[in-house]
Amino acid sequence: MSNYKTELLEKKATAVKAAERLLNTAQKEKRNLNHAEDKDYKQIAEDIRSLNGQIERIDADEAAGAQAVALLRQYGEQSSQRPAFGSGADRDLNERFRNSIRTRSFEPIEVHVPSHELRSGYQPGIEQRALATTSGSGLVGTTFFNKLTRHLVESSSILAAGATVLQSDSGEPLKVPKSTALSAAAIVTEGSLIGTSDPTLGSVSLGAYKYGFLVQVSYELAEDAKFDLLGFLAEQAGVAIGNAFGAHAITGTGSGQPRGILTDAVLGVTGPTGTATSFGTQTTAGQGGDLLLDLAASVSEPYARSSSAAWLMRSATLNAIRKLRDSTGRYVFSTDIIPGSGSAGTLLGRPVYTDPTMPAMAAGAKSVAFGDISRYWVRQVNGLRFERSNEYAFANDLVTFRCLARLDGSMVDTTGAIKYFAHSAT
Repeated sequence: MSNYKTELLEKKATAVKAAERLLNTAQKEKRNLNHAEDKDYKQIAEDIRSLNGQIERIDADEAAGAQAVALLRQYGEQSSQRPAFGSGADRDLNERFRNSIRTRSFEPIEVHVPSHELRSGYQPGIEQRALATTSGSGLVGTTFFNKLTRHLVESSSILAAGATVLQSDSGEPLKVPKSTALSAAAIVTEGSLIGTSDPTLGSVSLGAYKYGFLVQVSYELAEDAKFDLLGFLAEQAGVAIGNAFGAHAITGTGSGQPRGILTDAVLGVTGPTGTATSFGTQTTAGQGGDLLLDLAASVSEPYARSSSAAWLMRSATLNAIRKLRDSTGRYVFSTDIIPGSGSAGTLLGRPVYTDPTMPAMAAGAKSVAFGDISRYWVRQVNGLRFERSNEYAFANDLVTFRCLARLDGSMVDTTGAIKYFAHSAT
């Protein structure tokens, strides 16, 4: 039983007890429910109906998952040959693909891939918030799906750095609160009026832009048991969707595409004259590494010390930072790489994620960003869709696969959670 289902059952039990208390009180006093009690009872009854609906959906998903697992096992038992790669459910799924291709079946194989693996490489336990929780298709955890989502994350630095992922089962516009200014407290002397300081709140609407692509393979290649078809498809799908969404997650305008992280990030530091295409001279105060130190210091402490605090830049920019030396010729920064982290190294103790979409060092360019990446929210609808068609390229004897994902993203905190360095104009 999932933790979420357990939580729903506990809430239902609490609600039932509350309803029973209302009825028992009225019964002991030999009267009907009064107006306030009747209102409370109707609200509790509505809550119980809502909880029952959610529990029933989870039960249905779990049953569907069990059927999918049983079906894959059946395919595996009927097969006399196994590919040399993968194991368990991977081999079952691979055989399902190949069997359908060999028999020229026109029935599509449709797989919906939940995004439970969309996590940060540096912080594997980064939080994901689910608006609609489901148990998946019974195929979650196989190497194929892990490969697909891993390539998706690797191709999008925002996902790899720990953006918050929202999952929903429908694609209508979703409004989420957005902080634009925070409350401020002050010392109040005895008997004095306590001042009001309300936070400034707005909202951002997350849609569901559809990303997709097709990849085709010949029947000969698809039937070749020595060719890792699943590995090839997982890599192509993950990289294609990840690259497309990842570019918009950095510089997207929010008009007909997701709103990028640089679109709403706040200016932290502007380089002095002479840093139009570089970080200036290391031995000059206020240039070189000083600019990066100032950028890190410009981000307020709660965001800077967050477990999701990270640097964003392109590889060429990171290389320029690595080359910064003091007057004795020693390198200023240590950018050690953490094996398996998914990052390009660390800078001032925080991971660095490189992305070719980040602007190059140029006049006025926002070449470096730093802050709490979890304040960028990614909305995904119904996971990834992976489908096959025999008919699309029938004349060429090709099997066509397509991958689709509905995604959107935006900053939900524009108070300075993420700040950027801007090069000088000259």
